[in-house]
Amino acid sequence: MRRFLAACLLLLLAGCGDKVKDLYDTAQLEEKQFNKPHATELYRQIVEQYPNSPYASQAKNRLAELEKR
Repeated sequence: MRRFLAACLLLLLAGCGDKVKDLYDTAQLEEKQFNKPHATELYRQIVEQYPNSPYASQAKNRLAELEKR
């Protein structure tokens, strides 16, 4: 299952879509899969690499929520 998710992540990131959106969508998927460490890592990546993106503020909010748990 982990290999499948990793392959999906690679496909998402390699695609010609919006990278920050793909990262955010993947982070949300990881949250739904109860993979808090990976979701946190992806949200932090968004905040650090795309600070001016609308997704950065959403990622900050999700990080705050994950830290409460």
